[in-house]
Amino acid sequence: MSQVTSGTGADVDRKQIVAKVMGDISHIATLPEITIKIIETVEDPDACAEDLHKIIANDPALCARVLKVVNSAFYGLPGQIGSINRAIVLLGLNAVKNIAIAASLAKLFRGGKLCDSFNARDLWNHSTAVAAGVKLLTERLKVSMLDESFLAGLMHDIGIMVEMQAIQPKLIEVFDVMAEKNIPMVEAEEQVIGANHQDFGRALAEKWKFPASFSFVAGFHHDPMQLSHEQRALPCIVHVADILAARMKIGFTGTVSSLEIDPEVLDELQLTESVIQQILDDLPEAHQVAEQMLSPGAAA
Repeated sequence: MSQVTSGTGADVDRKQIVAKVMGDISHIATLPEITIKIIETVEDPDACAEDLHKIIANDPALCARVLKVVNSAFYGLPGQIGSINRAIVLLGLNAVKNIAIAASLAKLFRGGKLCDSFNARDLWNHSTAVAAGVKLLTERLKVSMLDESFLAGLMHDIGIMVEMQAIQPKLIEVFDVMAEKNIPMVEAEEQVIGANHQDFGRALAEKWKFPASFSFVAGFHHDPMQLSHEQRALPCIVHVADILAARMKIGFTGTVSSLEIDPEVLDELQLTESVIQQILDDLPEAHQVAEQMLSPGAAA
């Protein structure tokens, strides 16, 4: 479990470990400057579409990537959208902001192979599959803010990238312990590090000043029922998508301790087994769309 009872010695130790690691990381703790500007602009109540357009237009590569996403099958918009202004009008400032963040995240997963059992590229592959699963689930559940949900799925395991940069020898040891003892990653992390990727992911989301829903996803996607009823909807959706991506053996699946979904989570989301099977059937194609949408290629 990612959390322990507040006020215990273990909780204090965990906080100290997370604070130390967060203090040691460098570039992963900082989103690209242009992405930060985009977030600040969208959060400014006085900002308008033209303000956002000016920022994105100054970065041709990001401009091309945003248009690639907008024109992908993910959104299914009629006709080709050729300008950022048009994209903002059709999708809104918040959606374009989330697209820019998603484009930035892809660069953080280029660390390559760490050891025989882990490659950052495989983690990105898994993350895009989870994001695709989240999209399918949110559509089925008629949850609003589809692009935000997709981004939450994409960054749910970002804590592993924190570990990869700040405590790489410890992370390698985690993978060794997983193999030796045949235990889930969270359990191995607790033994080796004293905290796990959920703790680091939650801390990073808070450092980036992401919405609370993102920190809940990063911090509780393995045990969303620990959260209050008001907080757990998106973490529960990501939790289910995480397991479904693992069932399909897409990318790095070592974080998932069981391929069975907690009945409490299914009840929380009012999901039936037939719906789960439909999501599984649709996931390969949805994942392919997500992969193509977020690939490094500049334009569609």
